[in-house]
Amino acid sequence: MNKRPTVEEHLASMGAAGRRICEIDASEAGAGNISICVDELPRLRDVFPISERIELPLPAPHLVGRTLLVTGSGRRLRQIADDPAAAIGAVVVDGDGLRAEMLTSPRRAFDRLTSEFNSHLGVHDDQVGRRDLPFHAVVHAQPPHLTHLSHIPAYRSDRAMNAAILRWEPESIVALSKGIGVLEFMVPGSTTLMDANVARLRDVEIVLWSKHGTMSRSDVSVTRAVDRVEYAETGAKYEYMNLLAGGRGEGLLPEEVRAVADAFGVESPWVG
Repeated sequence: MNKRPTVEEHLASMGAAGRRICEIDASEAGAGNISICVDELPRLRDVFPISERIELPLPAPHLVGRTLLVTGSGRRLRQIADDPAAAIGAVVVDGDGLRAEMLTSPRRAFDRLTSEFNSHLGVHDDQVGRRDLPFHAVVHAQPPHLTHLSHIPAYRSDRAMNAAILRWEPESIVALSKGIGVLEFMVPGSTTLMDANVARLRDVEIVLWSKHGTMSRSDVSVTRAVDRVEYAETGAKYEYMNLLAGGRGEGLLPEEVRAVADAFGVESPWVG
């Protein structure tokens, strides 16, 4: 039987994820946010002893009794690893799925949870409800090359974006076999964005919020969710470099992408 990670181990993984997001320049200042959802987390109150009641931003009936670890608004992701308890709050969902107990550390350094908590909560509730997951991670980042491409109308569709970013590295079709879902610009933190984001993340594991950033998910680890950002951003960087070079780069040909997918047993809608 596999040993469940401790609360300290989960916090350490969130710190590592935040640091990596910043290393790839995908989170300036207090931008970006991270959350995980677990079905049980012993010793939670040892780390987060201060309790308060909160209203959830939307009903979360599938998360009743579960715990979410969520970054606070304005916390710099690069600083989480230095003192995770100061940057993260724990939310234990009540039996009605409408309210929760929020637990924090005496070192708490934020006033409220991330402004995009509604999108995090919506994705967790949807994924857990559909698949009864014991663990789920969500990461919002702002990778510059990927976001820049979304400012160019010709790239702002699933077909165009995936054709652009999956052709530069053989690993991309393996790591991002479902591709990236592209949403039009919507106001950050809005119900419109939350609903569209939840719906798209049913089919893919990373979504691009046009002119804003990405949200990725994983039911393996929070660092796996970050890996998806890194692969997508690397493909976008190659595409950006190719634009600067006048489009002279060939990239992987469709038959070469197909050969990689066949070799690794990958099924993907983006293999021709």
